[in-house]
Amino acid sequence: MGKITEIIELFLKTRNLFDKNIIVAFSGGYDSMCLLDIVKKLGCNVIAAHLNHNWRGVESLNDENLCRQFCEKNDIEFYTEILGDEIAKTETAAREARYEFLKRAAIKYNSNCVLTAHNADDNAETVLYRIIKGTGTFGLSGIQKQRDIFYRPMLGIYRKDIEQYCNENNLSPCYDSSNDNEKYKRNLIRHKILPLLETINKDVKSAINSLSQIATEDNQIIEEMLPQIKGANPRLLLFMHSEGVIKRAIHKFLKKLDIEYDREKIENILEFIKQNAESKSGKTLSLTTDLWLYVNSQMMCTIRSQRNPIIEICIPECGEYKIDDRTFIIEKCTEIPEKFPDDSEYTAYVNLDKFKFPLVFRSRCDGDIIRPLGSGTQKLKKYLNSKKVPKHEKSELLFLCNENEVIWAAGLGISERAKVKIRPTHKLKLIKK
Repeated sequence: MGKITEIIELFLKTRNLFDKNIIVAFSGGYDSMCLLDIVKKLGCNVIAAHLNHNWRGVESLNDENLCRQFCEKNDIEFYTEILGDEIAKTETAAREARYEFLKRAAIKYNSNCVLTAHNADDNAETVLYRIIKGTGTFGLSGIQKQRDIFYRPMLGIYRKDIEQYCNENNLSPCYDSSNDNEKYKRNLIRHKILPLLETINKDVKSAINSLSQIATEDNQIIEEMLPQIKGANPRLLLFMHSEGVIKRAIHKFLKKLDIEYDREKIENILEFIKQNAESKSGKTLSLTTDLWLYVNSQMMCTIRSQRNPIIEICIPECGEYKIDDRTFIIEKCTEIPEKFPDDSEYTAYVNLDKFKFPLVFRSRCDGDIIRPLGSGTQKLKKYLNSKKVPKHEKSELLFLCNENEVIWAAGLGISERAKVKIRPTHKLKLIKK
């Protein structure tokens, strides 16, 4: 068994991939043919997925036919699609289309394992490209061994060793002439920049990959020690950590949500946190079209943008009333309870002698007022702010009302006018499923 085969076998074993349906991204070039050949010889249930980019006319069709013939000869399931003319002929568009194609293949073959043939040369080129374009330490980590369903077992193998394997095993890969076109930046790095750097250090690829590995290990340490943004108290976050730490935590937060980011976006989020760390009611910052970051003096969280329907149910008498996934119960009291519930509980004992049925159980409305215990009349909006109710949660609250006067704010408190002095007349309860 050769060195390359041993590396790939160990990769598959340590990740428990041998018993899965394995899809190999198969272009027909040296890298992917080497990978497909080894995985098949290891006895895996493998499917070759070939995307015909349709950029090179007859040459592209010849590549597809070569791939199909290789798979037929070696008893390998072959799946292919031809890329539509509407896809832009750019590196970025091609990469995005390729990964979408591989995801479709994974669904078709009930697989959660797609192998790509990225190698050590690819990683060195990627890191160098990122340095030239401008990157942080995370970018220096280069190509990851695993991302979602995509695995890269050949990252520790150099292209010269892959070519040697193909020659020794009588494999005849196809040649993509576009790899010679230096208008594509990665080809320029491969054919011009790296050879020039090798005049300074003949092992420059190894040096770049060593830097990549060090950055990966350092990033792992940093990620483990970072504070959490979601749910954190912003005042404590700002007090306990430097701006650099918080920026890196924001970076991790955005990456976890799979949100595109750059330095400016991270700095804008940090400034938003600073500006609202003392806010009682809190404010929101748009992260995507339907996702927002909410910050107040107590917490930070993400909320989905959605319109809550207005709820309004007439309460003509005692009974149970269904409200979506909740149930409101109002019943007469015949005894004094041993213990009155806290305001935060969704149960309340009240005296409704000063109110007449029918009442209304509903969402908040403009102009609503409440008379909190021990206080005079105030706007419901001010009352909710004093209770530090996050802005995005206000539309979910329900209230028992007499016209525009709130008798009971479920989970928050009752009106002074419904306060029990001797004996409650009614018990209120809101049950959430």
